[in-house]
Amino acid sequence: MTVSENILEFVERLGRWGAAYKPRDIAIFCLVLVLLIGIADYSAGKYVSLSIAYVLPIWIAAWYVGAPYAFFLSLLSVVIWIYGDAATGLTFPDFFVPMWNATIRLMFYVFLIALLQRLRTLQHTLASRVEERAAALTREIAERQRLERDLLDVSEREQRRIGQDLHDGLCQHLTGTAIAGHVLAEKLALEGHPETDDAGRIVDHIETAIGMARGMAKGLHPVERGSDGLMQALEEFAAATSEMFGISCLFECDSPVLVHDQAVATNLYRIAQEAVSNAIKHGRAKQIVVALENAESGLKLTIADSGTGLPEVLPSNHGMGMRIMANRASVIGADFLTRRSVYGGAEIACTMIAGSEVIGVAHG
Repeated sequence: MTVSENILEFVERLGRWGAAYKPRDIAIFCLVLVLLIGIADYSAGKYVSLSIAYVLPIWIAAWYVGAPYAFFLSLLSVVIWIYGDAATGLTFPDFFVPMWNATIRLMFYVFLIALLQRLRTLQHTLASRVEERAAALTREIAERQRLERDLLDVSEREQRRIGQDLHDGLCQHLTGTAIAGHVLAEKLALEGHPETDDAGRIVDHIETAIGMARGMAKGLHPVERGSDGLMQALEEFAAATSEMFGISCLFECDSPVLVHDQAVATNLYRIAQEAVSNAIKHGRAKQIVVALENAESGLKLTIADSGTGLPEVLPSNHGMGMRIMANRASVIGADFLTRRSVYGGAEIACTMIAGSEVIGVAHG
């Protein structure tokens, strides 16, 4: 350990010591220490000087009590030193020599006190700036988190609006067109026109377009309003995933879990959606379990699969979905965790803090 490190360690220990006592107690301690050093200096005899030892109580007093009290101790130490030299019988050629030595010593103490006061001021200034920067950084982080929440809310609201427009506008228009096509096909059939089959195929295409539009609307607005909307959406999503990809995707929820905040429910659904998509595309999983429960730690959403699992280090061109899931969890104030699942693949866990007003348990 270098000399500078030793000094820094000593100052740090001294700081912890000074913070544990009141200035009055420290002042009394410094005064007693000066008197004890004076007694030791006198006992050492006229040929041994302990003048450097007075620096310690003066340093402590200047740092923790104040400059005026440190000046008082400086004067007291000089007086004690002069009196001790006189008591031991030390003589000088003339009166000017001890006065000169006392003046030099006093000037050294004054310089030391001024230096310590300057360092103390710089420390306070630095501490204040650090606190201001920390407060500004905290405000900036809070503002960024608020903006992230607002952006997600705006995005979800816009998706919900587009989904509703698709369902209430385009789907209804296509439904009306399909009905008109049915009527036209029936008229053509009654009149025996050969274009009857063509009209029927057009109606089939329109009905297919209606199904596609409804699927898009459902994907844009998957979670219906209501505290049980998340459970219903996850159950439907698991069933649709099993049918679409020919795998086993189960939804488990032993007791009803109610999520009263629409934004929280939607973000949890999107996390599950992204986790299942990653398990199928990258993990090649054949078995996926989406579980929603009220654990001791709070609401918990887990997605476990039997795929290849997550690599220890994600490639630089991958992992965007993982970051998006983690960001969604952070926005709603949830803990996000990845680990190996009991099925051998990956497990994504998202936990809301217990006691939150946005979650609850249905009874009865």
